[in-house]
Amino acid sequence: MNQDNSPESTTGHGGESAEELLRGVHARLLAHDSLSPEVIASLRYARLVADGLVFAYALDGPASVRVLTDGDVERVGLDRLGQAARANLLRAPVTYEDVPVEGRATLHSVFGDSHFVASKALYLGELARQVTGESLPHAGALVVVPTRHLLAYHPIADGSVVDALNDLAAYALGAYEDGPGPLSPRVYWWHRGGLTSLTVVDEDTRTLSLQPPQQLLGLMKGLVRLDRAGRIATPGSEQAPEPDGLATATAESIARLAHEPSGLGDAFASALALAHVRCAADPHASDVVTWDAWESSVRLGSALFTGAGPEQWYLGEQGAVQLPATPAAPPADARAWLDALYVALVCRAHDRVARLCGVPLETLRQDDTVDAYVLHWIDTLQTYLSASGSADAVVEKLLATMQSSLPETLTHSPDEFVNRVDFQPVSLFHRLFTRDHDAFGEALAEALAEHGGYWEGSAAPRAHVALGPLAMACLAHDQGFPLGPELPHLPAYLVDGKRIEHIS
Repeated sequence: MNQDNSPESTTGHGGESAEELLRGVHARLLAHDSLSPEVIASLRYARLVADGLVFAYALDGPASVRVLTDGDVERVGLDRLGQAARANLLRAPVTYEDVPVEGRATLHSVFGDSHFVASKALYLGELARQVTGESLPHAGALVVVPTRHLLAYHPIADGSVVDALNDLAAYALGAYEDGPGPLSPRVYWWHRGGLTSLTVVDEDTRTLSLQPPQQLLGLMKGLVRLDRAGRIATPGSEQAPEPDGLATATAESIARLAHEPSGLGDAFASALALAHVRCAADPHASDVVTWDAWESSVRLGSALFTGAGPEQWYLGEQGAVQLPATPAAPPADARAWLDALYVALVCRAHDRVARLCGVPLETLRQDDTVDAYVLHWIDTLQTYLSASGSADAVVEKLLATMQSSLPETLTHSPDEFVNRVDFQPVSLFHRLFTRDHDAFGEALAEALAEHGGYWEGSAAPRAHVALGPLAMACLAHDQGFPLGPELPHLPAYLVDGKRIEHIS
């Protein structure tokens, strides 16, 4: 690749034929503050694509790189030129490597001698598939283009996005100040083909600060909550938890509650993870240690939201565990409430189901990490499972759940997680409520296939059991729906209740 001799200022006509222009044209990102008024006047076709970045076309000639003028564009035609520029840009050679940074975040670095490497951020989705073989999440990616020879990005897929935002900011500023061909020190959000600057420049002090838009802040907040609870798959970064060690940690977290009652949520999460993990070696949930884990989840989940008197039960080889008297102080954690309800339904703890349905919805509405459909779903379940709920009210709330789960309405949850995991119990409930046995069977098969596909290759505890579909299957079984005897991710003795013991 030829050296770039100030191409942003060399915009004169080169006399190339239309064929030569089509052969060498590339889409190009330019630093807005590097363009003089005279240059800008000759680039009426160019456009500002994000703060600090201008989209234009540049010709990779035999001796130099120059930005094409309006005259060049008119000779070829904007549409023809645009198609060729995109294709040529995507063919430009690059080198790719992962850049691990402190914490969980990994940055994907793309670099090379080509003057057009950073411009590939315009088509980041296609670039990501080229260099990694994987598509970007629907939420997009954070990306930096500090120099014309370098870009780095991080897919917005899990809670590591918070660390990645700060890491990318530092990475971009350092490369922008040190590298040849500086382009931009900003961090951008690539989403659905567009770029949005997350960096604000104080012109008086010349300092940079990160100010993500509300849409991205909501998504980041939701991802952190989902990730910490192990609800979303994080490919390649997990190790399977060892059940005995997890049982010990669960017992210890319960023992600490006498002195640290604020740890009840963590104890519930640990017990729930143990219940899932036990089903890896005991997929039918036939062993007593598996039941002990599920019983622990029921007790701790209901205590978290409705309080409890002193309780004692057994947790496998850990022996007896004791839960001290716990006041009713439900946290604003909507998905934890769903988990608590699901395990209570699975274990036929009907009195605890009733108490959970009495948790004020207004309390759960204070959870600012979930989408509206989650709260509508809770409202639907509370209405259906309460003796006072009418059929018309259930239908109204179920419709609200469905309408608010459409992709264009989501603000906090990744599309794939919603479609493949979170919405599946809603779909099953619809068939359960209408008592359509055949449709329920078809929806259950689809839900289990989606669960297996979503969690494929993951060592996360939730990979072993489809908790929401399991709860709906238990309701269906108890209402006489015919269910297959061997269903993946649904422990048979939990579905049919044959090994379930009474929980006082």
